[in-house]
Amino acid sequence: MTETFVAPLGDKRGGQSRSSAGASADPNQARRAVVACHDCDLLYPVRRLAAGESATCSRCGAVLYKGKADSVERALTLTISGLILFVLANAYPFMVLEIEGREQVNTLFTGVGELYSHGMWELALLVLMTSIGVPLMKLSATTYVLLPLWLGRRLPGAAKVFRWVEIMHPWAMMEVYLLGVLVAYVNLTDLGSLELGTAVFAFAALILIMVAAEASLDPREVWDQLGRPNAGFDAPQRSRRSVVACHSCQFVGRLSGAELRAHPACPRCGASLHLRKPDSVARTWALLITAAILYVPANVYPVMTVISFGSGQPDTILSGVKHLIEGGLWPLAALVFFASVAVPALKVLGLSFLLISVQTCSRWRPRDRTRLYRVIEGVGRWSMIDVFMVSILVALVKLGSIATIEPGIGASAFAAVVILTMIASMSFDPRLIWDAAGTADDRRAAQS
Repeated sequence: MTETFVAPLGDKRGGQSRSSAGASADPNQARRAVVACHDCDLLYPVRRLAAGESATCSRCGAVLYKGKADSVERALTLTISGLILFVLANAYPFMVLEIEGREQVNTLFTGVGELYSHGMWELALLVLMTSIGVPLMKLSATTYVLLPLWLGRRLPGAAKVFRWVEIMHPWAMMEVYLLGVLVAYVNLTDLGSLELGTAVFAFAALILIMVAAEASLDPREVWDQLGRPNAGFDAPQRSRRSVVACHSCQFVGRLSGAELRAHPACPRCGASLHLRKPDSVARTWALLITAAILYVPANVYPVMTVISFGSGQPDTILSGVKHLIEGGLWPLAALVFFASVAVPALKVLGLSFLLISVQTCSRWRPRDRTRLYRVIEGVGRWSMIDVFMVSILVALVKLGSIATIEPGIGASAFAAVVILTMIASMSFDPRLIWDAAGTADDRRAAQS
């Protein structure tokens, strides 16, 4: 993948390109379609890119869009293949555990049922939606949108459905679930004979297929076919009172001040339009403070209790890491510690730092702070490893007096921390970093 640094709208200097395509500025770019950077809000003219190229924001380094060949056809083929694999992953056994001649079979739904039977319906719902429900909805919704487009048609409500495909992306956590399977497998090897079922391999193949489908699909092409494309502008840069970019579909349009105050619906995807996410700072602080409070019981109380021949041994997240270290599994122990202990704490600290920098109107390294935000937003979902591990162990180890694993209140508190920090990162608007840094002078801000 080659990167092309395009010049912002109205910049006469041209772009600095790492590839030959799109290296020079277009003298007619003022009337061309434009795209707004998702992270810093700078406007850019849309250029045609060859397959494998990507246009990158020259100010904050965010990827604006990529050039992809046969986007709809490839993504549709992979998505339909994913639906077939999804059926196989849910129809066959996931893992089979044998202890003292007794056999326990696990499927994707088994862990959900066991959590519910232990009175943890909220945790059961979370596992159900992130490992089964959201992936199925995402595959089905993508097919609903892409299949008619490939046939040259468009079904009713396709634009709103595709907007939800984008919204669901961080909540489809199958790859995180697979890591939870790995941790559970390691924890179960000492208890008895463990066999991986057909569903595990179908599940792993499904993850690869969905990653490939997302990499193949060009959302801009889909949005242009579903609704009107972005129009060109005469002004070299946006007027904050008249130009707004949709945060869902990246539609850029002109609105009067009165229209903006009413938060009208985007003409392309139906989302509410606003210059910045409403009450971004206050909402993010509220979510972070709640997550920080819950972080204590999440690490103090047991996430599960192992009962063997009548005696129980509660396990916290840190004790689980300790057991992995004692078993010589240092890489896996480091992974669990980083994802389940370090990442939630670092997310709270990192977002707090970004909020304080915005509220104090800091001009310190806005590009680096934007990169920090992108890292925080990307790693949060991986903290769900322990939650998925608990759901798998509870489903497999229920052999009466021989061995039983019961979920603990710490698992619910930890899941709440993960979800709250994810929503907090989504509530934070990175464009505020550049507003606080005073980016009216775009030339100076681009060099900061």
